[in-house]
Amino acid sequence: MTHPIPLRRALISVSDKSGLTELAQGLAARGVELLSTGGSATALREAGLTVRDVADLTGFPEMMDGRVKTLHPRVHGGLLALRDDEGHRASMAEHGIEPIDLLVVNLYPFEATVARGAGYAECVENIDIGGPAMIRAAAKNHAYVTTIVDVQDYQALLDELDAHDGATTAGFRKTMAQVAFARTASYDASVSGWMAGAIGQAAPRRRVFAGTLAQTLRYGENPHQAGAFYTDGSARPGVATATQWQGKELSYNNINDTDAAFELVAEFDPADGPAVAIIKHANPCGVARGDTPEQAYRRAFDCDRTSAFGGIIALNHRLDAATARAIAEIFTEVVIAPDADAEAREVFAGKKNLRLLTTGGLPDPRAGGLTFRQVSGGFLVQDRDTGQVAPSDLRVVTRRQPSDAEMQDLLFAWTVAKHVKSNAIVYARDRATVGIGAGQMSRVDSTRIGRRKSEDMAEALGLAAPLTEGAAVASDAFFPFADGIEALAEAGARAVIQPGGSMRDDEVIAAADRLGLAMVLTGQRHFSH
Repeated sequence: MTHPIPLRRALISVSDKSGLTELAQGLAARGVELLSTGGSATALREAGLTVRDVADLTGFPEMMDGRVKTLHPRVHGGLLALRDDEGHRASMAEHGIEPIDLLVVNLYPFEATVARGAGYAECVENIDIGGPAMIRAAAKNHAYVTTIVDVQDYQALLDELDAHDGATTAGFRKTMAQVAFARTASYDASVSGWMAGAIGQAAPRRRVFAGTLAQTLRYGENPHQAGAFYTDGSARPGVATATQWQGKELSYNNINDTDAAFELVAEFDPADGPAVAIIKHANPCGVARGDTPEQAYRRAFDCDRTSAFGGIIALNHRLDAATARAIAEIFTEVVIAPDADAEAREVFAGKKNLRLLTTGGLPDPRAGGLTFRQVSGGFLVQDRDTGQVAPSDLRVVTRRQPSDAEMQDLLFAWTVAKHVKSNAIVYARDRATVGIGAGQMSRVDSTRIGRRKSEDMAEALGLAAPLTEGAAVASDAFFPFADGIEALAEAGARAVIQPGGSMRDDEVIAAADRLGLAMVLTGQRHFSH
């Protein structure tokens, strides 16, 4: 059916009552009969509207604590009947089935129930059955029936009715049907995902992920690629939940890099002092701690000032005016922090191309969850990398023991290396990166790149020697040969932290002893591809 369908009868059954009264008043004013159930019917009557109970339509009362109320042929027949089919019309007449032209349903708050940590039984009780069944029936029959599942579409429905003399067009019904099927799919994905976790199934036979459109992007990674940003409904602080104070819309690459920056800086407990991470193309080009946020920023900036231009900056502390002024000295794409004071926001106000985001908190680096990545024909799913090490986890394997200061730098570098693309090498001194080699096919190449960047910065800063001399170094995975250790010694490194586990560990340890390096093993790696 392609011509507009007039709305004469609507069935309304909603858990979220937002905007309900206004919608129902608008429908009633346009001559639409209102059918409803339970709390929705009560709310409409309290608003002075005439409402017919679904129980009157079906001839059956609600039963089993409301579990059974709309699962009835007079409801589903009214939604599913093909209006131009003689057989369907005959069945409707024989069984007293009245056509339903509009279904307005939103579902039991299952996702919210899970999010607040409710118990198993309560979560099960919040799995909607009648709602999804009606939505799927109405959406399937979109040739005749309009289906509304989101509060945000209420006004669009009323506008559609005004534009088409109290009727809806086929295009509008198709669009709303797609939204409806996506909603039931995402709802079922939430239920199945929760249940897999609740019963301890790490790899269920079928795995579904769902999201809600947050932003249509100008393009994807490149201008010839379409892109969009979806949120998954989790409360994890980050780019998806942030408030944007200024600047144009975030791009695909902005969102990806901002997430990488904030997840990295969240590894550093703000109770231990400020930390700043500067990210470019999903890799850190500088990370540092400091006594103040400004000091942490300047120390991170001094790791690689060239790459920092046009980068993403993340803080684990409130952004203050002094730090904002320091950041404003160069072009920066995005700054993200738990909070920003009014003076800091004022400093950035004149930087129209800079986006400032605040999140109200930091993501917990120890909190679990799943990550996934698409490949041809499927996708890979894994636990979030929550691995962390403490001094007590480390095993010193060389004759020389690391000093206390070196141990601090080793742990700092190891934390950063977790967020550097493999093969990753991170040089650090005084809790600041001084050279980073990322994403190379050879670990030796990463070692040399980190050294070269430090040499370039030493020249730019007028230092007598690169800061890799005397540095502690982290490697995200083991050294397969001694040549990597030899390259670190050539750069002036004095201590190394690495997972160990190579067939040639003995050769690597012997090389460290021969070159006077301290080496500690974590027994844990941090590949990031």
